[in-house]
Amino acid sequence: MTVEGLPIAEAAARLGLTTDTLRYYERDDLLLRPVPRASSGHRRYASTDLRWIELVTCLRATGMPIRDIRRYAALVRAGDGTEPERLRMLHAHRELVLRQLAEVTAHLDAIDHKIGLYEDRLQQLAGAAEVPA
Repeated sequence: MTVEGLPIAEAAARLGLTTDTLRYYERDDLLLRPVPRASSGHRRYASTDLRWIELVTCLRATGMPIRDIRRYAALVRAGDGTEPERLRMLHAHRELVLRQLAEVTAHLDAIDHKIGLYEDRLQQLAGAAEVPA
Protein backbone atom coordinates (compact mmCIF):
# COMPACT_ATOMS: atom_id res chain seq x y z
CA MET A 1 0.00 0.00 0.00
CA THR A 2 1.37 3.40 -1.00
CA VAL A 3 0.83 6.36 1.29
CA GLU A 4 0.31 9.57 -0.66
CA GLY A 5 1.58 12.93 0.50
CA LEU A 6 4.66 15.02 0.95
CA PRO A 7 7.72 13.91 2.86
CA ILE A 8 8.51 16.00 5.92
CA ALA A 9 11.20 18.14 4.23
CA GLU A 10 8.86 19.13 1.39
CA ALA A 11 5.96 19.74 3.76
CA ALA A 12 8.17 21.92 5.96
CA ALA A 13 9.43 23.91 2.96
CA ARG A 14 5.90 24.43 1.64
CA LEU A 15 4.72 25.62 5.07
CA GLY A 16 7.76 27.79 5.77
CA LEU A 17 8.57 25.76 8.88
CA THR A 18 11.40 23.51 9.95
CA THR A 19 11.18 19.75 10.11
CA ASP A 20 11.82 20.07 13.84
CA THR A 21 8.71 22.26 14.16
CA LEU A 22 6.59 19.69 12.35
CA ARG A 23 7.90 16.93 14.57
CA TYR A 24 7.20 19.10 17.63
CA TYR A 25 3.61 19.76 16.52
CA GLU A 26 3.11 16.02 16.13
CA ARG A 27 4.79 15.14 19.43
CA ASP A 28 2.89 17.84 21.34
CA ASP A 29 -0.51 16.57 20.14
CA LEU A 30 -1.30 19.62 18.01
CA LEU A 31 -2.24 17.68 14.88
CA LEU A 32 -5.61 16.15 14.13
CA ARG A 33 -4.27 12.69 13.45
CA PRO A 34 -1.03 10.78 13.48
CA VAL A 35 0.84 11.62 10.29
CA PRO A 36 0.70 8.58 7.99
CA ARG A 37 3.98 6.93 7.14
CA ALA A 38 5.25 5.31 3.99
CA SER A 39 6.47 1.71 4.11
CA SER A 40 9.94 3.20 4.69
CA GLY A 41 8.66 4.75 7.92
CA HIS A 42 8.94 8.31 6.60
CA ARG A 43 6.11 10.72 7.34
CA ARG A 44 3.76 11.67 4.51
CA TYR A 45 1.75 14.87 4.90
CA ALA A 46 -1.56 15.05 3.03
CA SER A 47 -3.15 18.32 1.92
CA THR A 48 -5.54 18.14 4.89
CA ASP A 49 -2.54 17.89 7.24
CA LEU A 50 -0.96 20.94 5.61
CA ARG A 51 -4.16 23.00 5.91
CA TRP A 52 -4.43 22.12 9.60
CA ILE A 53 -0.76 22.98 10.21
CA GLU A 54 -1.33 26.33 8.48
CA LEU A 55 -4.11 27.03 10.99
CA VAL A 56 -1.90 25.97 13.91
CA THR A 57 0.83 28.28 12.60
CA CYS A 58 -1.68 31.13 12.28
CA LEU A 59 -2.94 30.60 15.83
CA ARG A 60 0.64 30.51 17.17
CA ALA A 61 1.64 33.62 15.19
CA THR A 62 -1.29 35.50 16.71
CA GLY A 63 -0.34 34.51 20.23
CA MET A 64 -2.56 31.55 21.07
CA PRO A 65 -0.82 29.47 23.75
CA ILE A 66 0.16 25.90 22.86
CA ARG A 67 -2.13 24.53 25.59
CA ASP A 68 -5.11 26.27 23.94
CA ILE A 69 -4.17 24.98 20.48
CA ARG A 70 -3.84 21.50 21.98
CA ARG A 71 -7.31 21.88 23.52
CA TYR A 72 -8.76 23.17 20.24
CA ALA A 73 -7.22 20.23 18.32
CA ALA A 74 -8.67 17.80 20.88
CA LEU A 75 -12.11 19.35 20.40
CA VAL A 76 -11.85 19.06 16.62
CA ARG A 77 -10.77 15.43 16.95
CA ALA A 78 -13.74 14.81 19.29
CA GLY A 79 -16.05 15.83 16.45
CA ASP A 80 -19.70 16.78 16.52
CA GLY A 81 -21.01 18.43 19.65
CA THR A 82 -17.83 20.37 20.38
CA GLU A 83 -18.58 23.23 18.01
CA PRO A 84 -19.85 25.63 20.71
CA GLU A 85 -16.60 25.28 22.68
CA ARG A 86 -14.49 25.62 19.54
CA LEU A 87 -16.42 28.76 18.58
CA ARG A 88 -15.99 30.19 22.09
CA MET A 89 -12.25 29.60 21.91
CA LEU A 90 -11.94 31.27 18.51
CA HIS A 91 -14.07 34.26 19.56
CA ALA A 92 -11.92 34.74 22.69
CA HIS A 93 -8.73 34.52 20.63
CA ARG A 94 -10.13 36.94 18.05
CA GLU A 95 -10.80 39.48 20.80
CA LEU A 96 -7.22 39.12 22.03
CA VAL A 97 -5.87 39.61 18.50
CA LEU A 98 -8.05 42.71 18.02
CA ARG A 99 -6.72 44.22 21.27
CA GLN A 100 -3.15 43.48 20.18
CA LEU A 101 -3.82 44.97 16.76
CA ALA A 102 -5.20 48.16 18.32
CA GLU A 103 -2.13 48.43 20.54
CA VAL A 104 0.28 47.90 17.65
CA THR A 105 -1.67 50.42 15.55
CA ALA A 106 -1.33 52.99 18.33
CA HIS A 107 2.42 52.34 18.50
CA LEU A 108 2.68 52.68 14.73
CA ASP A 109 0.84 56.00 14.90
CA ALA A 110 3.36 57.24 17.46
CA ILE A 111 6.26 56.16 15.24
CA ASP A 112 4.66 57.82 12.20
CA HIS A 113 4.23 61.03 14.21
CA LYS A 114 7.92 61.02 15.19
CA ILE A 115 8.95 60.33 11.57
CA GLY A 116 6.85 63.29 10.48
CA LEU A 117 8.58 65.56 13.00
CA TYR A 118 12.02 64.55 11.74
CA GLU A 119 11.02 64.90 8.09
CA ASP A 120 9.59 68.38 8.74
CA ARG A 121 12.76 69.39 10.58
CA LEU A 122 15.01 68.14 7.80
CA GLN A 123 12.93 69.98 5.20
CA GLN A 124 13.25 73.17 7.25
CA LEU A 125 17.00 72.73 7.46
CA ALA A 126 17.31 72.00 3.73
CA GLY A 127 15.16 75.05 2.94
CA ALA A 128 17.30 77.31 5.13
CA ALA A 129 20.45 76.12 3.39
CA GLU A 130 19.02 77.09 -0.02
CA VAL A 131 18.23 80.69 0.92
CA PRO A 132 20.86 83.01 -0.69
CA ALA A 133 22.74 85.28 1.66
